[in-house]
Amino acid sequence: MGKVTSKKKERAASTSPRRTRDTEATKAQILNAAEEEFARHGLSGTRTEAIAAKTGVTKAMIFYHFGNKEKLYRAVLKRPCSDVIQAFETLDLEQQTAEVALSRLIRAAIEYCVAYPHRGKVLFHEANQNQGRYFQKEGGWQPAIDYISNLLERGVAEGSFRPLDPFITTAHIMGICSFYFDARENLKYAAPEKDLLSPDMVQAHIDGAIALVIAGVKNH
Repeated sequence: MGKVTSKKKERAASTSPRRTRDTEATKAQILNAAEEEFARHGLSGTRTEAIAAKTGVTKAMIFYHFGNKEKLYRAVLKRPCSDVIQAFETLDLEQQTAEVALSRLIRAAIEYCVAYPHRGKVLFHEANQNQGRYFQKEGGWQPAIDYISNLLERGVAEGSFRPLDPFITTAHIMGICSFYFDARENLKYAAPEKDLLSPDMVQAHIDGAIALVIAGVKNH
């Protein structure tokens, strides 16, 4: 009876909230380190040993949680697929006019780039090395493109936006928001006196992006 009770306690401990929190924290730590390594080297150039060294866990522990390097890579790619839409949905844009909603969306998109500086670089390597096939398997940009395109179509229907191609305009907006960060290591040489990631410069980028996009889509 004592042994049975002991086993029950072990099972209970293994499913305790604290153990679950610790497991999730470890997985998040691995994902963060993997995101940084994949941003530097892409899937083909990243070594699992380097990720393990950053996190202080063993390579075996990484494989225990994620299976293999490719599955870990796909877990990293899944983050922007879901996080971007979640960020948009918290803005309650349906209750705003299309112009206000688009302005708030642009601000949120740029703030997302600031908060997650490695993700654009991961996606650059994904496009370059893998032609986007892994990213597409995790959802790709389709949900975000649909979200922005629907907002643009609403603006056209309201009469506040000029007739436009929603897909092309969405691609332009995404480029305006992200190029500043994705190309920062090249852009910094064009203006070496500027700290491109300073709060003032980021705010100038937000203000300029909103003004440029709204002027471009507005029905004058």
